[in-house]
Amino acid sequence: MRASRDESDQQALQLLVTKRFGMAAATYGLALLLTWITYVGGFYQAPIETAIAGSMLILCSQLGLFWVFYKGHNLRFRDPSLTEPQVLVALVWLTFFLFNLGQNRGYLLVLYVLVLMFAVFLPPKKFARYAVLALLSFGSMSLLDAYQGRLTDPQAALLQTGVLLVTLIWMCLFVGYVYKLRQRMRQRRFALQAHQETLRGMMRQLEDLASTDELTGLYNRRHFIRLAETELSRLRAAHQSGLALIDLDHFKRINDLHGHATGDRVLQTFASVARSCLRDGDILARYGGEEFVLLLPHTDADQVSACCERLREAFANAQPLDVKLQPGHLSLSVGLTLLRAGDNLDEALQRADEALYRAKGNGRNRCEASWTTTSA
Repeated sequence: MRASRDESDQQALQLLVTKRFGMAAATYGLALLLTWITYVGGFYQAPIETAIAGSMLILCSQLGLFWVFYKGHNLRFRDPSLTEPQVLVALVWLTFFLFNLGQNRGYLLVLYVLVLMFAVFLPPKKFARYAVLALLSFGSMSLLDAYQGRLTDPQAALLQTGVLLVTLIWMCLFVGYVYKLRQRMRQRRFALQAHQETLRGMMRQLEDLASTDELTGLYNRRHFIRLAETELSRLRAAHQSGLALIDLDHFKRINDLHGHATGDRVLQTFASVARSCLRDGDILARYGGEEFVLLLPHTDADQVSACCERLREAFANAQPLDVKLQPGHLSLSVGLTLLRAGDNLDEALQRADEALYRAKGNGRNRCEASWTTTSA
């Protein structure tokens, strides 16, 4: 169950980061279109070979990233979205593109903001690094133009750099706010998950309390009826199950002579002995007082009889803890019947009760089966 859930989470994460990559790839497509618009418009100041080379490099980088996402190799990294590599590639390409626009690059300054929008979910320190890289890249182009004597309007270049600086500072502040907001949301989500786990645990405890007898730890009567009805509905024509009503002999006398605390120990001793004698799938419950009910799925008459005889003998030889009872003081009587497909549970319990009554009438400390009277 846990493995399937983790696999489902991985698939959902991969779908999300792949969609994000698709958005980035579409943005690159628009940027390439913009490259050729500037070239056709006469704003691109480099040869056509440079524009072709830049376009091919971008195309190759995106095809490489697509292969990484398609093969799922991105899931091996701490950040499956590969945000940092994509932002770095975008900044390098954008700087190369703007450098070839000469003094017209100021018109497309907003493209730095567009690139950094893909990094807004990075931690503030990492985002600040890429913001500084963007600022230095743009400023370096103006300095290089000045060094080569191509900077015709220094004041405009300075203004453009200042606008970019203010914009990037604002974006850093905004990313810091978003990061703190995400941290608070993550903490609240973890707290909610913890509360849900606590609530589920409490619900399980309530279910156990509602279905379990407090003294013996066995199922109670109501829960047994529900389980027995379910087992009965699953029975097929070729199968049968055993049903037994068990009564601890002379239990009232034990209470009267030794006290109710001793009686409680006897009940707990029976529950412990029964657990050691039964299979994992057998269903045992406290039916009321000193009476218990047992369902043995998929058993025949001989197996039911053998199981109940084994239980009777084990209880007769048991010794309750912290209680001094003479040997032979513990015994039980059992009434047996068989459940078949289509049987009514109440009628089956009545058959078992009649068999139990005969066991008591025949001297107790014995097992009686309903099918013996039927055969007779």
